[in-house]
Amino acid sequence: MKDLAYLNKFFYKYRWRLIPGVLFVIISNIFGVLPAQVIRVAFDLVTENIGAYQLFAGFNRQGMIYDIFGSSLMLFGILVLVLALLRGLFLFFMRQTIILMSRHIEYDLKNEIYSHYQRLSLAFYRRHNTGDLMNRVTEDVSRVRMYLGPGIMYTINTVVLFVLVIYAMLTVNVRLAIFSVLPLPILAGIIYYVNNVINFRSEQIQERLSALSSFVQENFSGIRVIKSYVREGFVRKNFAAESENYKTHSMALVKVQAMFYPIMLLLVGLSNVITMYVGGVEVMKGNITSGNIAEFIVYLNMLTFPVISLGWVTSLIQRAAASQKRINEFLHEQPEIISTKAPIHHVKGAIEFKNVSFVYPDTGIEALKDVSFTVEPGQMVAIIGRTGSGKSTIANLVMRMYDATGGQVMADGVPLQHLNLEGYRSQIGFVPQEVFLFSDTIANNIAFSADVLDMPVVEQAAKDAAVYNNIMELEEGFTTLIGERGVTLSGGQKQRVSIARAIFKHPQVLIFDDCLSAVDTRTEEEILNNLGRVMQNKTSIIIAHRISTIKNADKILVMDNGRIIEYGNHQYLMQLKGTYFELYEKQLLEEEEQAPKI
Repeated sequence: MKDLAYLNKFFYKYRWRLIPGVLFVIISNIFGVLPAQVIRVAFDLVTENIGAYQLFAGFNRQGMIYDIFGSSLMLFGILVLVLALLRGLFLFFMRQTIILMSRHIEYDLKNEIYSHYQRLSLAFYRRHNTGDLMNRVTEDVSRVRMYLGPGIMYTINTVVLFVLVIYAMLTVNVRLAIFSVLPLPILAGIIYYVNNVINFRSEQIQERLSALSSFVQENFSGIRVIKSYVREGFVRKNFAAESENYKTHSMALVKVQAMFYPIMLLLVGLSNVITMYVGGVEVMKGNITSGNIAEFIVYLNMLTFPVISLGWVTSLIQRAAASQKRINEFLHEQPEIISTKAPIHHVKGAIEFKNVSFVYPDTGIEALKDVSFTVEPGQMVAIIGRTGSGKSTIANLVMRMYDATGGQVMADGVPLQHLNLEGYRSQIGFVPQEVFLFSDTIANNIAFSADVLDMPVVEQAAKDAAVYNNIMELEEGFTTLIGERGVTLSGGQKQRVSIARAIFKHPQVLIFDDCLSAVDTRTEEEILNNLGRVMQNKTSIIIAHRISTIKNADKILVMDNGRIIEYGNHQYLMQLKGTYFELYEKQLLEEEEQAPKI
């Protein structure tokens, strides 16, 4: 229960729902126990009045006794009905307090987890997959809610009902009470064991169903490849194997459930048989009346559901504790990148790397080694190099997605650790190498950085990114839905929408992380010309593989194996005849080979 102790703060927050809920549980159970005593009195009345009715056989008074007897039974019936209605009313109040409390806590817990996710650093997301993150905020929280609502409600209800019923049974006859409840602990143990088996096998079925769904989804997505390679038969066999696995696990669960219910009914029936036998013996001894036997049978039926729920609730608590432990693991994670509470600094655009080294915390790969360079406000700086040379790492450090493990990164002469992180990032535009667009309209994707949609600014950003004409060719223009639920844009169009999103922000520093790879050279030139105009007196950092993209940059950094091996403008680097010159010659040769022959 130590993991579930984290939830105590929510119990305190919603104490004025929990405390009345407990009171309603107690009151509802009092009204639940009273009908058994009314039934006892009614049975005893029947026994006594049958003798009196037969005694006056043939006399006029027999009809009067019959009327009084019938009225009394009707009164007892109405009393039982009223008590049941009162119990139902307080059960309603109980659910309205405790179950609603669990929904409020579920809401708070989900928001707390999601807010904490937002504070965590990029390194955290590199260590954990998306499915696991989603599962903890959905499936695990749902399991915790089952403990907070039904778990607590049925636990309190079971304890209160047990105390009231066992006390009432003991006050009538101790021997009969002991014999009556003998099978119930066995029933509770069986239910606890069977529930654990059912939960375990249910989780296995969920895993098999997830695997089957993933298999089908992947094969439908890759149906062209399957047909091209004539692998339909192979895929059918694999699907049949996955389905057989799912069926095997499902049948195992059904067998357990098939055994569970007959055993439960057998033990409940056994309790009733014991009650009638031992009760009959006690009646013959004169210790109790026949009405007490009826009272005991009602009590036993009242205890049956709490006993069943006892095993179920225990299982709920175990599952909730396991889920809360998983949730706590993430809630106790601390962000590596922590922002200061300094006032927001207006960034001019001067970026400086001083002997910066960086090792990725999750892999241990040394991405940068003693890197130093400066970027003046208004300059366009380009970074080029082979794959894995550290180009994207520089972009991540400029945005302070990570902190340098050695040296210092500064903006306008101030170390990034001393800047208000939210204010600093709000002045940086970033176009990632892997384009991500939200399942929303094109206009909302471009205006993602703003709370209000300003269509003239959106349209101008689209024009600057050379994607305006493509958008207008779509049937719904800027209101076209993109992503999973909408039209699928080409790779180049997605890149340009992503560029428009960064331009829309009017950033002081703009970072392009190899985001022009899917754009033809003519469109690339148009975008770069527009960028020169839009980013006038602002800083641009362009990471690229094509030299044609960066040859007009003010400074070019040539990276290799985490180090800057060459530094200067295009003309200077060409005169060096080093790595940059070799890359340029190689790309020029490739372009000539790809050019159409006349």
